Amino acid sequence: MIAAIVGDFAIPYMIAPFYKGYAHKTFVMSVLGSPSSPVRIIYNAWLILLGVLLLISSKLVFIQFFDVSKGLSIAVILLLTVFAIGAGILSGIFSVNESKEAVTIASRIHGMGASIGFMLLLFAPLLLAILYFKTNDIFEGMVSLLCFVFAFIFFVLFIMADKPKLQNTVIAFEGLWQRLTLLFMYIPFAYLAISELLSSK
Repeated sequence: MIAAIVGDFAIPYMIAPFYKGYAHKTFVMSVLGSPSSPVRIIYNAWLILLGVLLLISSKLVFIQFFDVSKGLSIAVILLLTVFAIGAGILSGIFSVNESKEAVTIASRIHGMGASIGFMLLLFAPLLLAILYFKTNDIFEGMVSLLCFVFAFIFFVLFIMADKPKLQNTVIAFEGLWQRLTLLFMYIPFAYLAISELLSSK
């Protein structure tokens, strides 16, 4: 889990300098895997690996919360699984085009997989917050709840970023909002992974 989260932010920054004209604030990360990208093989391979790592990591939720609430635990695992497959594995296999006007079958599959994955994982911090509250871990529950709120706000900005009326404004920073959305969706999982790592020592 930790490797997946760190890698999802580090890999784009490591390979972006080899893609002339790529800007982190304005371009979404999947553009690095577009057919015109010189680093597409590396980034698409990473997306597939990301999906695999997240699928394996879903057992952390089972270990930590299954005895607390089977239903909520399964729900979180399903959200993480859909994200891993849609925004990870499928997005790595089917590339999006740099231009949104250039629509292909591959870009449609990529778009659907990534969109569904993002929208579902958005609610994972909320479910984790409920699970933490059920175990009387108030601090962890509040952090997860705040992560859900911030992730939701940044996701809305991410959706609004390509609206014509909002171009040439700070809201147009689509890449920035995507990264911040991911950050706050990932934080509760990172905490969960670190807690499990420390408790196993």
